[in-house]
Amino acid sequence: MDLVPLVLTAGWASGINAYAVVVLLGLAGRFAGVDAVPETVQQTEALLIAGGMYCVEFVTDKIPYVDSMWDAVSTLIRPTIGAMLGYLLAGDAESASQALYAAAGGGSALASHLVKAGARLAVNASPEPVTNVTVSLGEDFAVTAVILLVLTAPWVALGVASVLFVLGVLVVILAFKLVRRGWHRWRDRGAAAHG
Repeated sequence: MDLVPLVLTAGWASGINAYAVVVLLGLAGRFAGVDAVPETVQQTEALLIAGGMYCVEFVTDKIPYVDSMWDAVSTLIRPTIGAMLGYLLAGDAESASQALYAAAGGGSALASHLVKAGARLAVNASPEPVTNVTVSLGEDFAVTAVILLVLTAPWVALGVASVLFVLGVLVVILAFKLVRRGWHRWRDRGAAAHG
C-alpha cells in the first residue's frame, strides 16, 4: 500500500475524529488482514481505549458549545495521534523517513482539526442544535468513508480528503464572513438607536 496517501489521509481523518481512525484502522488490520496497519493499533487495549474515547467524542461532538470546548482540548490530541499514526504506518522505514511521515500525519491532522474547529464555532452561532448534530454525523460519515476508501484505493481517498479539506476551508471563510457581516449590522443598529 502506498504510504504517502495512507499517512496523509489518516492524518486528515485524525484531525476530524482521531479515535474513530484508530478504531477503524485497528479493526481493519485485525479482522480484515490489512497488512499496512501496525500491530500496535490492532491490540485489544488500543481498540478498547480508542473505542471508549470515540463514544465520548460521539456524544460531546453533538452538543452545541460543548463540541467547541472538546475541540479546544483536542487541539493537542488529534495532531499527536495523526503524527503517531504516521510514524507507525511508516513501519520499518529509516528513522528520517519515519520522522517525515510523522510530521506529515501530524501536520495534516492539525490542518483538518483547525478547519473543523473553525467550522464548528460558526455552526454554534446557529440558534438550534439540529445543525450541530447534522454536521457531526456528516463528519463521522466522512471519516469512516475516507478511512475505508484509503484501504482499497489510497490515492482516490487522498483526493477525496483533499477536496473535503478545501471545501471545509471555504465553508469556514464564508461562515466567518457572514458572522462578521451580521456583527457589523447589529453594531450599526445599536449605534443608530443610541445616536
